Amino acid sequence: MALLSVAGAAAHVAVRLTAAQPATGGLTINLFWIVVSALNFVVFFALFRAFGSAPLTKMLNDRRERIEQGLQDAEQARNDREASASERQTALVEARREARDILDRAQKVAQETRDADIASTKAELEKLRERAAAEIEAEKQRALLDLRGEVANLALAAAGQVVGETMSDARQRRLVEEFLAKAAPSESAK
Repeated sequence: MALLSVAGAAAHVAVRLTAAQPATGGLTINLFWIVVSALNFVVFFALFRAFGSAPLTKMLNDRRERIEQGLQDAEQARNDREASASERQTALVEARREARDILDRAQKVAQETRDADIASTKAELEKLRERAAAEIEAEKQRALLDLRGEVANLALAAAGQVVGETMSDARQRRLVEEFLAKAAPSESAK
């Protein structure tokens, strides 16, 4: 109320002053209207400050906080992206190393298997060769025995015709054994 009474009194004074001034042409400065305009500005500024600036300040502060949060989030996202890129690169290097290890192990196992197969094949071939040599030797001995028997029979038949008499089995056996004993050293010399 006091403000209004001061404003009213100032207005009455201003009206009296304007009435007392002579009308002049051109540009004049009216002090009353300058004071009223200044008072209007001060009143509206006080009202704005009291009622309008708090929500506006709050809105600007909220906006500043959202912008700062957005910048922090963007920085965090960039850091996360860089970290995930380095983790991905590390995982890729690790996967390549594991693949190389697996390949090396597989090649080693394959080589060991191949070597074992070759060794078993060589051993089997050696056994087959030894068995074949033994069979050949046995066949050779059988053939020699058969041949000696045939030679003895032929020799006895020839000797019987040359001598003109039949020989007894005991005598034939003795002659054949003597012949074969003489022939065996000459064969071994060959």
